Parts: sequence; structure tokens; C-alpha cells
Amino acid sequence: MTYNEQADLLISRGLECERDILIAHLEAISYYRLSGYLYPYRNDDDSFRDGTCFGEVWDTYTFDRRFRLVVLDAIERVEVYVRSRLAYELSHLQGPFGYLDRANLPGLRDDEYDSFIAKAKQCFERCHEPFANHFRKKYGDSHELPPYWIIVESFDFGLISKLYKGAPKSVRKAIANELGIQMPVMTSWLHAINTVRNMYAHHARLRNKTLGYKPIVPKSDETWNYVRVHNNKTFAILSILNYLLVRIAPDTKWKSRLVALLDEYPRIDTSRMGFPADWQSDPLWSNNSDQASGSDGE
Repeated sequence: MTYNEQADLLISRGLECERDILIAHLEAISYYRLSGYLYPYRNDDDSFRDGTCFGEVWDTYTFDRRFRLVVLDAIERVEVYVRSRLAYELSHLQGPFGYLDRANLPGLRDDEYDSFIAKAKQCFERCHEPFANHFRKKYGDSHELPPYWIIVESFDFGLISKLYKGAPKSVRKAIANELGIQMPVMTSWLHAINTVRNMYAHHARLRNKTLGYKPIVPKSDETWNYVRVHNNKTFAILSILNYLLVRIAPDTKWKSRLVALLDEYPRIDTSRMGFPADWQSDPLWSNNSDQASGSDGE
């Protein structure tokens, strides 16, 4: 169908909108992408509920786009922190090229290790940052792959998560303890964050998604019990990111940015995202850095 025909179809089904405005937006984001935001307003016969206004639907789309940027900002901060800590701990424990020795990543099965090395090579081959080009020019004749502190800079979040999983227990424990959580929780959280990052890399909607992977919610921490986190909802990921950011950057204003965005879009139903009604009063969201409590647990 042409954009004109798509607009006429939506209007004939009851969508309230000026035709020219609707056509312009269809040209900008496509019928298929827009249909995902129209779906909650549809009846069983594909008509729209009475009073469905395109302005409200477009608000939902613009919120989702801006919400994605806020979430990605938090993910990138966590990624940089974990990347840096892994490179430091592993290089000091194993030497600069320790990851090339299978025995140095005991948390990975043989097939996982082989896959990790193959993906590490791919990441570095695709990396053309100055530090990577400098290494190739100066050391490329003697080393196919660079030391820890260079190679990790080429990794995507998925490979960072895999490196943490494979690292020796002493390294995983040191990083997890710094963040006040246990090792299995850290592994689970990195996997969950990577899942969300991959969704956003493909411009998928996270707002009302039920996550396919359920991150571990610390059961021994009363803070998490109080907040009543449903670990398959968007609010769980937001809670994890906020928890980590407070410990990585105690002066972070990320929560304020999130709250400001939600306040700007009062028609967004946050309960569908897993938000409790009184979520801002929960201890987990008070953003006091002294909430962080070390953990020696496994």
C-alpha cells in the first residue's frame, strides 16, 4: 500500500487524526513500526477503540524513543565500568594476554571458550579506533590479538558479559563485592542488561515488554524485598541499573532524568512496565550511596 492508502485504512478503522499529519508520520517511521504502538488501542475486529487519537499514540512513540536513550545511557555507564574492572583485574592476575590461555577462563566450557575467542577476533578486526590501529601497526607482526586493556575496548556488551562469566572466581567475586551483590546475581544482571541492549540495538520497544529472561532479584537484601520487583518487567531492569549506577557513580543524576521524563508523559501507564504506585519512596530508589553493602557471598 502507498502511504496515502495506509493512512486511509487507519482512519477508516477509527483512528482520529488529520490525514496529512498521519501520512507524514508514516513516511518517517513506517506503517509496521507504528502498528506496534497502535496495537493496544485496537478491538478484536482491528477497528480502534472509540476516541483513539493519533496524538496520544505519537506521544507513546516519542516517549519510547526518549526512554530508550535514558536506558542506554545507564547501560553504557555500567558497560564502561565492568569493562575497565575486568581488564584491570585479569591483566594483573594473568598477564596482558591471559585470555589466550584456556585455563585462565575456567567459567567457560570448551565450546564457550572457542566461541569467545572467535568473537573476540571478530570484534578486534572490526575495530578501527586509533588504539587498535596503533597496536596493529606496531605489534601486528608478532601478536594477532592485543592485551586485555585493548581487546576489551573492542568488545560488545555480550562479550563483556561472557568474559565476566569465564573469569576466575577471585575476579568475579572482587567486582561483585565492589557493587554489593553476589557473583550469581552479577552474572544474571549482566546477561539481562545485554538482552535489553540487544533489543534496543534493533530499536525494539522495551516500555511494556515482558522480558524473556528473568534476572535474579537478591532475596537476602531487604531493599529488594520492599520494592516488590517483578523481575520479568521493565521496572526490574531500571531498578538494576539504578542500583548499579548509585555504586558506580554516587553523584549520578540518572534517576532524576528518568523521573523528569515520566513526569513529561503523564498518560504513560507505568504500571504496565511493572512500576509500583509508590516506587519513588522505595529504599532501592532513594539513591543513597551508603545503601551499598559488601557481600562475601557466592
